[in-house]
Amino acid sequence: MNTTFKKVSIIGVPMDLGQKRRGVDMGPSALRYAGLIEEVEEIGYEVRDYGDLQIDRSRVKESVPVNLTNLHEVIRVSEELQKEVEKIQEEGSFPLLLGGDHSMSIGSIAGLSKRYQNLGVIWYDAHADLNTADTSPSGNIHGMPLAVNLGIGHPSLTKIGGYGPKVKPENIVIIGARSIDEGERALIKEKGIKVYTMHEIDRLGMTKVIEETIEYLSERADGVHLSLDLDGIDPTDAPGVGTPVIGGVSYRESHLALEMLAESNLITSAEFVEVNPILDIKNKTGDVAVALITSLLGKRLL
Repeated sequence: MNTTFKKVSIIGVPMDLGQKRRGVDMGPSALRYAGLIEEVEEIGYEVRDYGDLQIDRSRVKESVPVNLTNLHEVIRVSEELQKEVEKIQEEGSFPLLLGGDHSMSIGSIAGLSKRYQNLGVIWYDAHADLNTADTSPSGNIHGMPLAVNLGIGHPSLTKIGGYGPKVKPENIVIIGARSIDEGERALIKEKGIKVYTMHEIDRLGMTKVIEETIEYLSERADGVHLSLDLDGIDPTDAPGVGTPVIGGVSYRESHLALEMLAESNLITSAEFVEVNPILDIKNKTGDVAVALITSLLGKRLL
């Protein structure tokens, strides 16, 4: 991360409405239980934990447009998160956001991008999350946030914070993709989005992928947000996720990636999403997430 930050501010977003599998709302608690705050303090940061946003499940029964599950409550939480993230940035603190499903990045990036002329985004994920209501096979909004942040999708989502788009396609790098829907594939080609699938990672090696990512975004972005979905990591290392896809990035490769990003001073905010303790084994995925967070924040063996 950017070493100009001395403080880390945490917000939990126990969002489980962007998809249909229960349990991911307990993700923020799993990370805290795994010792997140103590580990970050041990590195030398001042940590402020703002707790969790409140999710109102009573609103999920409200009628929504076709193929946009739980739209109204996703909008409300996104608007609240956007405001909270803006407050953290005003304090000069590093925003560290805990999910919850990946639909939360609609609110997080809405809060972040006002600060930057060219916000860069590293999307570390098995999925591209570039669907819309028209292309989504499921209607789950957690498969749409990157499209929303590009200004593509339902207007009530793309205009969170009163503006859009939040990110330019040339300022995005997707890493670890191995499950991409047809509509997403077409959008990637149309917008020229830079993607390192598992094929590229296997062929080039993670070191080269991150070196190229750092060089690419350093030339374009004045701030870079890391959005890391734990399903980007192979399910043998991170089993507690709602949409596991075999053949993913290893635990060690992910550590290397985040250590290199820490050394680059490129990262100005981060979110770690989709930890589902119900599907986990003895909080293994929560432990992995905390280890990766501390790598991003500069923890070293020596």
